Amino acid sequence: MYFGFSFIGLLFLIMLFIPNVLWNKFQPTDYEKYSKRENIILLAFERVGQVLVCIFSLFCGVNFNLSICVAIPFIILILYEFYWIKYFKSNKTMGDMYSDFLKIPLPGATLPVLAFVFLGICSDNILLIFSTIIWELVILVFI
Repeated sequence: MYFGFSFIGLLFLIMLFIPNVLWNKFQPTDYEKYSKRENIILLAFERVGQVLVCIFSLFCGVNFNLSICVAIPFIILILYEFYWIKYFKSNKTMGDMYSDFLKIPLPGATLPVLAFVFLGICSDNILLIFSTIIWELVILVFI
């Protein structure tokens, strides 16, 4: 594992955050009603996992040449972007947000986790893999 800044990690985080920033402006109808029911413990695990993924993506770097190994998580994030395009073109209901994409359940949550697990594997970044597993625990509970 390499310690230092990772531009690939930065690119992946930008691809993750852009749709989420837009989502704040285009939340599903009645989202507030559903968000009040979220389990606080699961939400805490999700937030801790997300922060650790950001840190370990950026600073416990991805130090390798661009290869097929990087292509896999990149393609997964491209699918994530297409999922969000589908959502933003929809009526923006909770059903639209939680609908499958290419038979992938909860794609807004599943795809980024898969991308960062593969990124961690490709870069031998055990800290990124571990933090992504923390993040993934929340998704496993909901699937």
